[in-house]
Amino acid sequence: MRRLTWENLTWENFTALTPQLSGDQRRAASIAGAAHALHDGYTDLIYILLPLWQAEFGLTYAALGALRGVFVGAMASLQIPAGLASERFGAAPILALGTALAGLGYCFAGASTGFAVLLGALVIGGLGASAQHPVASALVARAFAGPRSLKALGTYNFAGDIGKMTVPALLSLMLLVMAWRPALALLGSVGVAMAFAIYFASPRYERRAIVEPRADTKVAPGRKGQPFAFVLLLTIGIIDSATRMGFLLFLPFVLRNKGASEQTIGLALTLIFAGGAAGKLACAFLGARIGAIGTVWLTEGCTAIGILTLFPLPLGATLALLPVLGVALNGTSSVLYGSVPDLVAPRWRTRALSVFYTGTIGSGAIAPILFGRVGDGLGVWTALALVAGFVLLTLPLAALLRSAFAREYGSGTA
Repeated sequence: MRRLTWENLTWENFTALTPQLSGDQRRAASIAGAAHALHDGYTDLIYILLPLWQAEFGLTYAALGALRGVFVGAMASLQIPAGLASERFGAAPILALGTALAGLGYCFAGASTGFAVLLGALVIGGLGASAQHPVASALVARAFAGPRSLKALGTYNFAGDIGKMTVPALLSLMLLVMAWRPALALLGSVGVAMAFAIYFASPRYERRAIVEPRADTKVAPGRKGQPFAFVLLLTIGIIDSATRMGFLLFLPFVLRNKGASEQTIGLALTLIFAGGAAGKLACAFLGARIGAIGTVWLTEGCTAIGILTLFPLPLGATLALLPVLGVALNGTSSVLYGSVPDLVAPRWRTRALSVFYTGTIGSGAIAPILFGRVGDGLGVWTALALVAGFVLLTLPLAALLRSAFAREYGSGTA
């Protein structure tokens, strides 16, 4: 094979050494990546809006947690049904319908006149967002069969983090020139427009029949029919997700107490999501070198320390710390999701991943409500300290998971 050097660096030589993508592969990667970016951006721009909604509607922290919780809860509730529907009707119509509903949800939120209407709008948006993860990831996996699927899915996952950085940042800029209601209506209309593009541009593949397991087959997430390791991994994922959502619920108010404006809060969220995107990539490599268990101990420990370190810092130092905290806060999830196939027999992996998505996203829906009530009763700082302590529950569970790995795969694997 020809080697690419500075002397022969031309577009023709570069493309000759680069794996070529078919038209369907390009469209699948583009559609799935764009959908992931928009949907994840929709999910996380709520954090910028929480202080505005609190001021306008006079909401408690528990009510604010409910707003975040109903969106994520609605999103979690239809993960598995959306995947099954795409198997029956195809990816394009289900992903397009979900994107349109997510956009309409924000359009309705922009027209809300009170808490109840706002709550209903976010339910609609969450139901639409439920289609993205199972359908878009399946579209990528179907387009990129074989060894390239891992890289393609990695790029798809990274696109979601790009959306977490850019969409909230865009809303912050829009709030400089307009009120939050028209800003939400414009962002929602982007989702409706993208739904048409998804429907007409997505590649069509032959629909697969839904394969049910035989009645005499044991339903066992563990490779040897022992679900203990999978349950431990899921529990760690639930705690990790709850910690992340609890922290993000209170972060805008911590920043506001330190003197931050709405635009600075938007910048802060961009910084922590940028750190989270880097953390997903870094922890994937770290997990391959030191193992999943060691990575969980490192990242979750750093998350607790990082949250507590924010308490005495001034605003400038807090902003500087947020990207580093984001690496630990978000990086654990890449190791946890990546460990599911290691603990699950091949025929059960799709449904095990659906269960894992549902559990972690559902945890992210419930956690803001519970932590919000703690914030109402004890204050933001006490609630945030409890969030930092809560994440440490993953450490003994990770130690148990190491034993489970050893029982199933031998003492050398952890």
